[in-house]
Amino acid sequence: MTVLINRILIVGLGSMGLKHLKIARKLFPNAQILVLRHRQTEIIPDYADQCISSIDEAIFFAPQIAIICNPAVYHLSIAQELALIGTHLFIEKPLSYSSEGVNQLIETCRRKKVILMTGYNLRKKPSLIYFRNLLKDKKIGEILSFRSEVGQYLPSWRPESDYRVGVSARKNLGGGVLLELSHELDYLRWIFGDVDWVRATLSKQSSLEIDVEDSAHMTLGISSKRANHELIGTLNMDLIRHDYTRICTAIGSKGSLKWNGDKGEVSLFDESTKNWSVLFSPDSSEDETYEAEWQELTNCVMTGNFSTVSGEDGLRVLEIIEAARASAPTGMQVSVSKIPNSDLMRT
Repeated sequence: MTVLINRILIVGLGSMGLKHLKIARKLFPNAQILVLRHRQTEIIPDYADQCISSIDEAIFFAPQIAIICNPAVYHLSIAQELALIGTHLFIEKPLSYSSEGVNQLIETCRRKKVILMTGYNLRKKPSLIYFRNLLKDKKIGEILSFRSEVGQYLPSWRPESDYRVGVSARKNLGGGVLLELSHELDYLRWIFGDVDWVRATLSKQSSLEIDVEDSAHMTLGISSKRANHELIGTLNMDLIRHDYTRICTAIGSKGSLKWNGDKGEVSLFDESTKNWSVLFSPDSSEDETYEAEWQELTNCVMTGNFSTVSGEDGLRVLEIIEAARASAPTGMQVSVSKIPNSDLMRT
């Protein structure tokens, strides 16, 4: 079945909305592309045909695809309305600010036979795919543990704007390090398996003018296929470090494997030589990962295939975050809710 895509809706016009709008026009030069914003405006941005300001106008437009990238607290209400009229959905991470209502959206999408894709673009990075494949092929033997770290100084994310009014800094819009850097939680479960439990410490360590946590330190218990073995790893996340860092190190029985997301490199520490060697470099650009997401979304719409980063995947990340929040006051271990029929190893 071939579907002609000629009506596209972009919801939100922040940095991600502008990025997706540009890609949409590049891939679909003849499509009608509308932008849904929260306030009326006479200004039509480059690459768009029109701006609208109400969900009723969006429903009348009847888009075939909607890219939802407004603040996370508004994702579900808009997505639910669009799913009911058969619009295929791409929702930028996080899927929402909490798990409440997500199952209802997933069920609506199943019933209406529409695609629901969550925007975790790190899964499209060739270096991370290479890292995952080497681990699956037991390049370093059995995986014994992992260490993951991500951090970047919040005011440097978008230096042209005031960080204090952005989504990342505001609790009422779904900000904070857990939601903003939830890419890590998605790729860790994609690579290592489902998270069974969490122990977490959440805090605001800096003098940044924000009302959300800027640091999260977590220990994660992962389902393991090895008998009598529980895979345990750590994840440190922050909005405060000036040296941008995104690293994951897998510790194996025959050595260690490291992914450097900033440099796009995969390196191996060989237990026999006692040296690190670079196995993969260079990587694709960030824009190429977003285009790869669009290509997958388009393929799913045209063929009816399921997305490899589903609504269930987005929900599982939210459940890990909620377990971390529940753990933080005491530091006690908290179990993560289970999602039935979750398939982590789709490629």
